Amino acid sequence: MTLASPFRALTAPAVDLMLKNGAAALARHFESRDPFASQREILPRLVATGAATRFGRDHGLAELAGDPFERLYAEYRRRVPIRTYADFWNTYFQAGLREENGRKQLDLHDVTWPGKIPFFCETSGTTAPTKFIPFSREMFAANKRAALDMTACYLHRNPKSRLFKGKLLYMSGSTKLSDLGDGVQSGDMSAITLRHRPFFLKPFVAPGMRVSALPWEEKVAELAGLLLSDRSIRGISGVPPWIILLLQRVEEMGHRPLAELLPNLELIIHGGTSMKPYRREFDALLPSRSPHFLEVLPSSEAFMAFQLLGEERMRLVPHYGVFFEFVPFEFLDERGVPAPDAPAVPLEEIETGRRHAVILTTCAGLWRYHIGDTIRFTDRQPLFIEFTGRDKFLDRFEEKVTQGEVEEAVARLNQTAGIEVREFMVGPDIAARRHLWVLAVGEMNERDAGTIARHLDATLRSLNADYATFRSQGRIGEPQVITVEEELIYRWSQEVRGKLGGQSKIPHIDPTVNGELISTLAEFVSP
Repeated sequence: MTLASPFRALTAPAVDLMLKNGAAALARHFESRDPFASQREILPRLVATGAATRFGRDHGLAELAGDPFERLYAEYRRRVPIRTYADFWNTYFQAGLREENGRKQLDLHDVTWPGKIPFFCETSGTTAPTKFIPFSREMFAANKRAALDMTACYLHRNPKSRLFKGKLLYMSGSTKLSDLGDGVQSGDMSAITLRHRPFFLKPFVAPGMRVSALPWEEKVAELAGLLLSDRSIRGISGVPPWIILLLQRVEEMGHRPLAELLPNLELIIHGGTSMKPYRREFDALLPSRSPHFLEVLPSSEAFMAFQLLGEERMRLVPHYGVFFEFVPFEFLDERGVPAPDAPAVPLEEIETGRRHAVILTTCAGLWRYHIGDTIRFTDRQPLFIEFTGRDKFLDRFEEKVTQGEVEEAVARLNQTAGIEVREFMVGPDIAARRHLWVLAVGEMNERDAGTIARHLDATLRSLNADYATFRSQGRIGEPQVITVEEELIYRWSQEVRGKLGGQSKIPHIDPTVNGELISTLAEFVSP
């Protein structure tokens, strides 16, 4: 025993008490904040900050400074159209990109946000080039405040928590950052967060940079070994299918039930995709001693929502450098995109029970930006929401089936005895005018693909009136289902898409225009 060990033992209770008292104060402050007042403060501040940028000059933002909120917002909405990423890229960002000696350099200085943007979160679509989402120092600080508040609320509501007597295992994507010149870096948001996290958090986060940088399959094996060997790990953060994959690997390597192998696992933080299709698998893996689950809705553009312990849904958290607007779902076009002048409302005017597309104005220089997420408010006090999908729909035949409905159909399928869908994708089969489903499954009983197809079909009919009408009229044919082993769909993602693990998810709805992605998957898995 070192001389420091007795000292740590003596000081640990005092540190623990100080941590819990601090968490309680932060939690009380968070729960006392008025979300509508926060929004009224944030928009004028963003407008004043961005007034001297190129974007601010283009839209006369300086003329709005000092106006009362109602007048400022009305004029802001009139002057600034709703834009997609492509709109921002073509008008503002692309001019800052250049290539020298085969290397990309991206410099946005006083373009849509004052000063230099030091980080870009790289996200990629299937058919579009890599997106470079600006990530300012102000946004970095706002995200840290959101994460701190979420953690404080958890500790306050769980006084017996031992979370910070151990570590949180973070299932990040690639931790490689690219140099875009003049000190500017780009990469996965988790990589930026991990590499630039405050020094005092390093003892509480696992794994180290060596493991984080490994290829995905090697990383999962290392993380599983780490969970088995390091009993101080008390939480896991990641995307639901990858957390399941990790827990399955732990059980395979440990040859015992997870409750015995991970007795200290206290918390699972999940986001990025709906939990519904995966709930049964988590229950099967952890039947006797389930950890707490907290859902988050982070993105490269903003930290939008998180769940408090003891509550069934996430709360929208409009306190962190972002002004929110919402466009009713019915005003989205067939691509899931609102018109530049679509009727948007501020947070104060949202309607509960109605699906909305989210429009963001951020402290990283995105102004009335259509992020592509849709949510539904279920309550106003608190602002409980449910995530209802991305901007991708099953809509090639004008049926407008949402991602939320697709995931609900799979969740209900997973409640059927003998069926266990672990991953999936659905897309249009244009020639046959039907939906094509590829389901990665565990061991099943003798139910055939046709039976599963009829189950999915019946559920979507019950959830979506347009789909039910089109099916009854013969405008959409009976869906086709292909079942494959789980490993095969991940191999396809790695070999064909070049994406696997971390924040890279299997898209549940084919985002390509005419079902090209689901076609490549069906071809890949066909014998």
